[in-house]
Amino acid sequence: MAIEVGDRLPESTFLVFGSEGPKEVPSGDVFSGRKVVVFAVPGAYTPTCTKEHVPSFVKAAEALSGKGVDEIVCISVNDPFVMSEWGESTGATSAGIRMLADPKGDFTSAIGLAFDAPPAGLFGRSKRYSMLVEDTVVSKLNIEPATACTISGGETILEQI
Repeated sequence: MAIEVGDRLPESTFLVFGSEGPKEVPSGDVFSGRKVVVFAVPGAYTPTCTKEHVPSFVKAAEALSGKGVDEIVCISVNDPFVMSEWGESTGATSAGIRMLADPKGDFTSAIGLAFDAPPAGLFGRSKRYSMLVEDTVVSKLNIEPATACTISGGETILEQI
């Protein structure tokens, strides 16, 4: 069952690529006591994710910060090396967006948003969504009905806050 507004996020561990290589980031460090906008994508470097979803959050980053958002994070079932490079190439990193890898899809599965799209070669990936998390509790949630980016972009979550 998919996560819903009012649910608390499960504990999990993400990976980021830092100056000394891959580093674990506990979900509590990301969400506890903070107001965080999360968006997830089916895959780094995929067309819609790269050309629409990430840029929508790069554009909205400053306005979201102005509304009291402590951080914007992007989650994908990818490795931390890919997420780091993708963050650099899209301008997400320079916009202050933290790129979190969920390499085995543990977090994605725990919140009930894993999916497969065999025709596209995507297996064990994340559905596209955005959410506002306040001290580990989901307060806004926009799950895309398909892989398109119609209701989960930066402008939508900005309007909801």
